[in-house]
Amino acid sequence: MDLTFVFPCLNEEGTLAECIKAVQASLDSGDGSVKYEIVVADNGSTDRSAEIATELGARVIPVPQRGYGAALRGGIEAAKGEYVMFADADSTYLYEHCLPLYLKAIEVDADMSIASRMNGEIEDSAMPPLHRYLGTPVLTTLINVLFKGNLSDCNSGFRCIRKTAYAQWDIRASGMEFASELLIKALKNDAKTVEIPSGLRKGPEGRVAHLRTWRDGMRHLLFILSERPRLFEKIGLLLVLISTLLQVTALVMGPTNLLGLNIFDLHSKALLLLAGLTGIQLYLFACVLFLREREQPSKLTQKLITIDEGSLFFLLLTLFSIEGLVIAAVVLNWALNDFANLNLSNALIPGIHLISIPSMLAIGLLGIHVFKKSDNG
Repeated sequence: MDLTFVFPCLNEEGTLAECIKAVQASLDSGDGSVKYEIVVADNGSTDRSAEIATELGARVIPVPQRGYGAALRGGIEAAKGEYVMFADADSTYLYEHCLPLYLKAIEVDADMSIASRMNGEIEDSAMPPLHRYLGTPVLTTLINVLFKGNLSDCNSGFRCIRKTAYAQWDIRASGMEFASELLIKALKNDAKTVEIPSGLRKGPEGRVAHLRTWRDGMRHLLFILSERPRLFEKIGLLLVLISTLLQVTALVMGPTNLLGLNIFDLHSKALLLLAGLTGIQLYLFACVLFLREREQPSKLTQKLITIDEGSLFFLLLTLFSIEGLVIAAVVLNWALNDFANLNLSNALIPGIHLISIPSMLAIGLLGIHVFKKSDNG
């Protein structure tokens, strides 16, 4: 079998027959030498979708786990073809491009070929302006920059992949983020990827799309960012380092006039504290991501993630003791001033900065340690 075409399907009886016939017409054109099958990955349809697919010669594969990605994973795993092509069964894609998409993959020996909507003709009202001019371009640019891609349409759901290559990418997503994971894992594995211009048609009137703009857009964005923990590690450490150095400078120098600007006063210190806390949160986020990501962290991060229980205990004990002493000193100073006229802000904010960042790091490492132990258990 040369090719398997997979339709993820959830109650698509209104358009499924048209889509199957269009795929058959495309793949039967040319010299007709392509040996193919059509698989409908049924994701729990309650209408006549499965019956329609069977009547038209397609093989129906039930996929109990709900979700776009889950349906496609089930269909791809059941595919018999050397290559697997897939597209939505909503009649919006240009299915007449099935054969050109497959032939392009064969021509350049690609692991993945993509039918780009953005490089083709998009009918009026076929794609919401928010998706066309903001969502898809922003996500595509992020993937290109972070993973050295050369794509025009990261959200195209019309693709053709080599099944043996797909098996090496360890695709896990069950939702709409499947599209981003497939691209990112392919790029990270140095897979050969190619695009052809295609387009998008307007869907049938009254059809409710499965896509939820903000929820699924956020899923895509979070997945893209989660595949680059080194980015958060570097940004987080840089924020912590710069803000802490400036905070210490502010503590030593006090309010300073620089080129007519009053710096290192109370407001500057408060903003530096905010930057430092943001930085340590980003760094801890990176530490969590390294637990599930194959990418290697820096030596510092590796040591922190693998810190032993004894060292972590004494670190927490020391930091909590220092916090207790600071609180006690502030209360004592307050009492000595008859519980009024307390004015320690200029020294207290840098002190909180220097204590809170390692404390937050230690508590974060405690959470990571507990998570690792429960996960291994």
